[in-house]
Amino acid sequence: MRQRVRLRNSDPCSSHSPACPGRPVSPSVQRRLRARRLRLQNPDPPPPPRLGRPLPTMAGRPRPQPQQHSPSASTRRRERWLVVLGVALHAVYMLSIFDIYFKSPIVHGMAPVPPRLSAPPAKRLVLLVADGLRADKFYEPDGRGRYRAPFLRGVIQEKGRWGVSHARPPTESRPGHVSIIAGFYEDPSAVTKGWKANPVEFDSVFNQSRHTISFGSPDIVPIFCSSLPHSTWGTYPHEYEDFATGPLILQFIFFLGHVFFTLLEALIADASFLDHWSFDQFQGLLNRSFDDVKLRQLLLQDKLVIFLHLLGCDTNGHAHRPYSDIYLNNVKVVDQIAESVYNLMESYFKDNQTAYVFTADHGMSDKGSHGDGHPSNTDTPLVVWGAGVRSPKFLTYTEKPDDGFRFVDDHKHDTPTPQDWALEGFERVDVNQADSSSNVYTCGFAMPDEFCGELTYSLFEIKQGQTVAADEVEAVLANTKQILNQFLRKSVLNQIEDLISAKDYETALKHSEELRDGSCWSSLFPNI
Repeated sequence: MRQRVRLRNSDPCSSHSPACPGRPVSPSVQRRLRARRLRLQNPDPPPPPRLGRPLPTMAGRPRPQPQQHSPSASTRRRERWLVVLGVALHAVYMLSIFDIYFKSPIVHGMAPVPPRLSAPPAKRLVLLVADGLRADKFYEPDGRGRYRAPFLRGVIQEKGRWGVSHARPPTESRPGHVSIIAGFYEDPSAVTKGWKANPVEFDSVFNQSRHTISFGSPDIVPIFCSSLPHSTWGTYPHEYEDFATGPLILQFIFFLGHVFFTLLEALIADASFLDHWSFDQFQGLLNRSFDDVKLRQLLLQDKLVIFLHLLGCDTNGHAHRPYSDIYLNNVKVVDQIAESVYNLMESYFKDNQTAYVFTADHGMSDKGSHGDGHPSNTDTPLVVWGAGVRSPKFLTYTEKPDDGFRFVDDHKHDTPTPQDWALEGFERVDVNQADSSSNVYTCGFAMPDEFCGELTYSLFEIKQGQTVAADEVEAVLANTKQILNQFLRKSVLNQIEDLISAKDYETALKHSEELRDGSCWSSLFPNI
């Protein structure tokens, strides 16, 4: 068999042999022949030696291994450098964000601007803050056409002024209360403390008061009153916020299973009792003053601030959403508490020298959350009445606003007033949230040192007479001076930093001493 195969393959004219010139060669055979000739002309190089094993030589000495130069080594090296450079640039970008935006805007050391009123119209200020209350849910009617806040609506129509207070992101409880009470927008560095503690101390309306009485949430009240010696304050336990329930059986279920309790709480919990707790504490304080002479004297002095933090709407909004019956019923509870506080104050003091402010720190989205800049989170109600506050102004048809686009900083409402609010005939005064602190103007307070808002004098009562007109001008001038002092101090600090960078230490030291002594304004700003 093998011999016949060999003779057949060796036959030059066999049908399978390509050497026969008379027969055509198939393309596949041609490809194989061409590949064979290429292999004979370019023999394969020997395989490279394995790393770590020296090649033996005749003399027994190891032959030096040739260095392996991969053709993509330079490419990989460039890729590594690009990755390192990209990480470094992104790190610089991230650090620049914190360096620019997460530095405290608070400037200390300004000379306080004293109040310039001849006779303050109010002796005390009552501040009611409904945490998480949306403006539309407060002003609009319910499904039956009845309004949820009848008392405060009557105040708008008969006694005071109304509008929308525009908050800024982050629309959280602490930043909102800082804007209302201190008059500036929250220190961004407070995010490192979870919006709970004060990374930098600041001045507030409570500091400028002669005495402050405050009741409410343990997350808000201690921010302003924990280190304030002239304050009387109280908070409920943190468990009230977590449970937001009254029955003890639910607390017992909590110990059996936290998950089951959370589901049950979401179904039947109503946190409006937190608002009642704040009012009950304040009412008990006034009742005790009839038997406590010192407490009564403390309440009868001027420059008194009463702050009630009402957390029910915020808690119910998170648990049940702002369109739920529990949340909407909490709006009625807040209105009832405002009416009870008003009646209690008027019957206790009987002097018509109390100013009232009702507002909210932020709103609530339809999903039961807050924090961003959506109008449902930034638009909050504002109702001001009492001593030193203007009466309602009724608008004629020609005086009604055109509801066109306006900037919020112009203190005009940037959105049209919905018709279902039925308040088109009453002048609407919109403010930025930091301007709310200017309501202490009626009590003759000095503005907080870090106050950056505008004096909303359109809310205050202006009578005919030269004295009242002069008081208005003096108040606006004091507000302007205070904002100017902050700008000048920041300018001086920047100049000193530039001198230090230029290594002009002698001049920087001189300006620092002048800034410390308060004599730098004339030398650094001769034209002012």
